[in-house]
Amino acid sequence: MKKTYLVGGAVRDKLLNYPFHERDWVVVGATPESMLTEGFRPVGKDFPVFLHPDTNEEYALARTERKTSPGYGGFVFHTSEHITLEEDLIRRDLTINAMAESHDGELIDPFRGREDLDNKLLRHVSDAFSEDPVRILRVARFAARYHHLGFTVAPQTQELMRDMVVNDEASHLVAERVWKELERALTERSPQTFISALRDCGALNIVMPEIDALFGVPQPEAHHPEIDSGLHTLMSLSCARGLTDDSKCLFATLTHDLGKAATPKDEWPRHIGHEERSLPLIELLCDRLAVPKLHRELAIAVARDHTHCHRALELKATSVLKLLQRLDAFRRPEKLEQFLLCCQADACGRTGFEQRPYPQADFLRQAYVVCTKIQAKDVIAEGISGKAIGDKLIEKRIRVIANLKDNYPSQRPAPEKNNEK
Repeated sequence: MKKTYLVGGAVRDKLLNYPFHERDWVVVGATPESMLTEGFRPVGKDFPVFLHPDTNEEYALARTERKTSPGYGGFVFHTSEHITLEEDLIRRDLTINAMAESHDGELIDPFRGREDLDNKLLRHVSDAFSEDPVRILRVARFAARYHHLGFTVAPQTQELMRDMVVNDEASHLVAERVWKELERALTERSPQTFISALRDCGALNIVMPEIDALFGVPQPEAHHPEIDSGLHTLMSLSCARGLTDDSKCLFATLTHDLGKAATPKDEWPRHIGHEERSLPLIELLCDRLAVPKLHRELAIAVARDHTHCHRALELKATSVLKLLQRLDAFRRPEKLEQFLLCCQADACGRTGFEQRPYPQADFLRQAYVVCTKIQAKDVIAEGISGKAIGDKLIEKRIRVIANLKDNYPSQRPAPEKNNEK
């Protein structure tokens, strides 16, 4: 007899009283033909998944799976009207995702997911967890989502994840899937926990070695009381998440200091030139994970110019204008705002500096505003033409920036030395 159950995240988050927006269903005792007869629309390629004719919610036939080759795609799926709900649930990743709810509200919980919710544990359902490397990323993402509620990865699951890395299963992760999980994790409540969870099991060195290499690299204690570059990156990411859920800003914050890992050890703890050393590492990371263009562009801009932003109140007016031009601020003002947010997160992502004001951002916003009040048409109205228009426009904008600096409030934080952060 056909039965339909609410499964997965919706059940979990209802029990947690946590907001959710999607509902997934599993159908027991049905065939693809019977689903089509009822008006459901097929969308699954590897296994039968259907869209409800009215709600467009996903309904999947109960299924089992068998590992046939390494990696995320190495599975054969089997559906049958004789597969039970428990057989379907046991193939899921975590116990808190392996619960179901019947139409009359009964909770079906064969693997003690409710108990793990109460104990705030992310625990795998069965040893089949180790067959799919994407589950490492998913556990890390759930850790980021529920960290603020006190959730942790169960010790036995942590050990299993480490074994998967040691057994080279994590090396089979597909780049596009890594990026998908990373982008989602960046917008979770505690994205820094995603990075920590991957590092704890050794997977960070596999999927993002450029980030992993930052841990253990010291910085000048005067500017970075937390000292460790990796810890600073996590603190900056946490600060950025407190300001935005824009994954472009969060990715740029995550990657802004990659060049510090490439500083020769005999130069530690200083990192002169780390900005330029960061750029090829960001390109390498973005190429490998197929990172979208706008994410890449902002990451490059933040890595290249974040120390200039920190010194904005000390820069010459000419240098301020050049910074605005490099950021393409006059054509893309939203990029300037994203850049400033990332730089603020970098400045606040330091022990004892979390609540420190960041007047540099306001100053650069004002510099942008006064510059936009001077347009090419105003220069042309003075009778200037040809190449001289651009030169005069630059001259006028430099002048108004200089005037802004002269009249800017004198209370300024002690500047950080460029290239020594």
